[in-house]
Amino acid sequence: MFWRKKRVEEPRGELPPDQAPTPGILRWGIDHPGITHSLPNIEREKWGLAVDGEVETPATLSWADLLALPHVESVSDFHCVEGWSVLKQRWGGVKFKTIQERVRPRPEAVYALFECADRYTTSLPLSELQGDDIILAHRLNGEDLSQPLGGPVRLVAPQKYAYKSAMWLTKITFSPKDRLGFWERGYYSNTADVWRNDRYNDR
Repeated sequence: MFWRKKRVEEPRGELPPDQAPTPGILRWGIDHPGITHSLPNIEREKWGLAVDGEVETPATLSWADLLALPHVESVSDFHCVEGWSVLKQRWGGVKFKTIQERVRPRPEAVYALFECADRYTTSLPLSELQGDDIILAHRLNGEDLSQPLGGPVRLVAPQKYAYKSAMWLTKITFSPKDRLGFWERGYYSNTADVWRNDRYNDR
């Protein structure tokens, strides 16, 4: 495995509006309501990630393929839309930009659509996925990412509420059009900006 450690610190030093720190991680993973209504249990060696859509070189990455990519370590806070935050979490994994560079999105690709093993979905504009703290994580605080917290692999997007950080990730589709995910079709905001306190859907 090619492991290039690069620590990326979250640029802000305070909590977003209406967030409070929580000392533990016991609540992580309970609000990811995929269609299967159960926590997927995927063996790492059997995990795969399909990357398709408006790209020049579609790919299906195996666990070994993921481990062979350049890796980073990123320290950031984790913000739930319900108002709690877990501070200074150390994620290890592959930057989204690394995946993007591998598949080479076409100019018409504007969004990334994320699908998960439990059939949960969410999306983000590509313009908001270019930060060095946006990673496909399979490590947390020095240990393999556990199944209840989204392992083997989850997206980590620290500047968004956690429902954008899709767990048990299995597919990324590059698209010219957005597609609202589970929460965004109903209760919660599609932009999910933690610093603007943008929690709820105003449609």
